[in-house]
Amino acid sequence: MLQKPLFQRLAVGLLPAGFLLVMLAAPVFRLLFEGGASALAGMVGALWQDDYLRWRIVWTFVQAVLTCVVALALGLPVAWVLARYEFSGRTLVLRLLMLPFVVPTLVAALGVLALWGPRGLISGWLGFHLQDTPWLLLYGNLFFNLCVVVRAGVDALAQVSASRVAAARTLGATPWRAFWRVEWPAIAPWLASALSLVFLYCFSGFGLALILGGQRFATVEVEIYTLVAHELKLAEAGALALCMMMLTGGVALLYALVEKRLAAPSRADVIALRRPATLRQGLAVAGAMLVLIVFCAAPLLAIVARAALAGPTAWAVLLEEETRLALGNTLRFSMTALALATVLGLTHALAARHSVWLRASAFLPFVVSPVTVAFGLLLLYPQWTASLPLLVAAYALLAYPFVAKSIGSALDSLPTHLEQAARTLGATPWRSFWRVTLPMIAPALRRGMAFAAATSLGEFAVTLFLSRPEWMTLTTLIYQRLGRPGAANLDGALVLACLLMALALAAFLLIETTQAKAIDNRTQRKINRKKAYHA
Repeated sequence: MLQKPLFQRLAVGLLPAGFLLVMLAAPVFRLLFEGGASALAGMVGALWQDDYLRWRIVWTFVQAVLTCVVALALGLPVAWVLARYEFSGRTLVLRLLMLPFVVPTLVAALGVLALWGPRGLISGWLGFHLQDTPWLLLYGNLFFNLCVVVRAGVDALAQVSASRVAAARTLGATPWRAFWRVEWPAIAPWLASALSLVFLYCFSGFGLALILGGQRFATVEVEIYTLVAHELKLAEAGALALCMMMLTGGVALLYALVEKRLAAPSRADVIALRRPATLRQGLAVAGAMLVLIVFCAAPLLAIVARAALAGPTAWAVLLEEETRLALGNTLRFSMTALALATVLGLTHALAARHSVWLRASAFLPFVVSPVTVAFGLLLLYPQWTASLPLLVAAYALLAYPFVAKSIGSALDSLPTHLEQAARTLGATPWRSFWRVTLPMIAPALRRGMAFAAATSLGEFAVTLFLSRPEWMTLTTLIYQRLGRPGAANLDGALVLACLLMALALAAFLLIETTQAKAIDNRTQRKINRKKAYHA
């Protein structure tokens, strides 16, 4: 007979496991074997004999690796400054640090074009643009992913023991030697986890590569979309998708293994923040802020500036009927998907608490491209192609890993003796969860929901293939305007991008503000209890 805790974990895991099977595994296998299972293995090897496809695969890998290298080189110094120095606005910077990550991909692409495109603010001033160059896509990747590395670095540096660093300095180590011999070994797993995530996002990205890559520097995801949507070469698309999944699957497993080792109790001897006291320290803070402005804030500011300069004619797009329709659909689909993603993420995290394989399976939606998922769903469920439940389920599929990851990390750091004490006092497993576990993981739950909400609001690839014309969302409306000639359509797309960006940021800040207030309330209650005790 199965032990009761194991049986309960298996029962809880049936919902996310069944959802992944129906919405991800089955459609992928349907697409892979569309061209014939016997020919698929040979086609995977034949891909490397085709110069064009080999270039696509190599470039996709190179741009992801280059993004990781540059993000580490820029992000680690910025993270060290934020983790070690206290300055005006530091708390606000930390709170806004993840906002670029929740901005929809189309909005990010428009922001990059507004800076470096043919009519960009910076390119127009310099006299040249980056259109049809690899730097445009690399800059877009950094806009999205630099904040991930910085945030991971800040969290990792907060775990470094002050006593160990002080001991190294007492023994004569220079600041650089103390960093490489004491701090770096402690933060390396955190950075490896963040870089694995960055690689997955860049390697499997679709929206940025479609808009910024152009014909020459498009990635494999764009090629899969072209093969299926325009050339109907499903066998070649399946072979490419298989190559992608083999590589990203290994990276996702590595990410899960590294992340499992990051759970550690908060140290009591954290390194205290200090005010910049010298010119060199002041320049370090200024340099860190400059990096964040150039790579994270500039594209967003460029969209707002270009939209403001477009004039009232462009802003009239907000009053059009199709904009109201797209806004209503975006909100309706996203909120429904968020509710489903929250349930799936919570149950998956609980079931995967003691299994690295179940933990890794939460990242399958990142491993498989949204383009591959969308076409697999079309082939496997043709009768449900124009159904709203299938579209919402696809939204939830791409959003719920954020909830599962956030809750999983929180569960890893929970002290086990609290649950055991509740069970000893007679609480059932469910009562122990609702009264002990859930309140403690509530901040992580809200954080995951914030990312899931922003992801649903900006979803593009799935919406492009599974929605009907009357289900137009803001992302598809922006894409349609970008495909129309004329400056007026570009200005209208920029205005719509401002609206979509405002929605994503509002959803993120609303949930994050609620979380911050809850933490402040708990802190105040602790202070009040201490005052009452001493009185």
